[in-house]
Amino acid sequence: MTGGRLAHIIRHPIKGHGREVLASVRLSAGECLPWDRHWAVAHDAAKLTEGWNPCMNFARGAKAYALNAIESDLDEATATVTLRHPDRGAITFRPDDPADLPRFLDWVRPLNPENRAQPAQIISAARGMTDSDFPSVAILNTASLKDLSARMGHDLSIHRWRGNLWLDGVAPWAEWDWIGRDIRIGEAVLNIRERITRCMATTVEPATGISNANTLDALQSHFGHQDFGLYAVVVNGGTIATNDAWTLA
Repeated sequence: MTGGRLAHIIRHPIKGHGREVLASVRLSAGECLPWDRHWAVAHDAAKLTEGWNPCMNFARGAKAYALNAIESDLDEATATVTLRHPDRGAITFRPDDPADLPRFLDWVRPLNPENRAQPAQIISAARGMTDSDFPSVAILNTASLKDLSARMGHDLSIHRWRGNLWLDGVAPWAEWDWIGRDIRIGEAVLNIRERITRCMATTVEPATGISNANTLDALQSHFGHQDFGLYAVVVNGGTIATNDAWTLA
């Protein structure tokens, strides 16, 4: 039986603007990881519709590399977010409070290239603004990251990939055979739906916000594609925690 341990749980409360490591979380059927991509920063050229919108409408790390260096903390009880960046310091605000928007925009604008569409508003939706057009949880394999790092001669951070759940205990790239299968992690069951095709944000070092490793060329040259990680859908909800056992059905 294929299985191992859950190594990391990570959420991104504001799409493209920070990451937060969790010890545990409760998943619900048909939903994203709670509070993951709950908000997104729409730019001034966005063409928004009601509900979920594709990533082209938002400020994000593929177009503004400096955003990748943001770390975040979320106070769920008050829906208050703290963002930290090595060049901008820290800011604490409520994304749903219009009175906090000007202060946030003043803080984040210097992290966006002047020749690109500029951040203009924060939006939320009934589901997380993941890059998939369905509510997904991103699952990744630590052994695959280690293998890619070795091939590139560069120690790649897990945070380049903006995933949710990192798994230990399986061979590199074994996950490509999991499409359509169920995976049990702690109390929850997820169904693996499709691969994640990657963008320029993965070339950026999260500690600095500077592009320093051509992950896309490496994936293409070694494997003939630019995929890394899997999108999954929660089938049965439940609590999961780091070091929980996982198994494939």
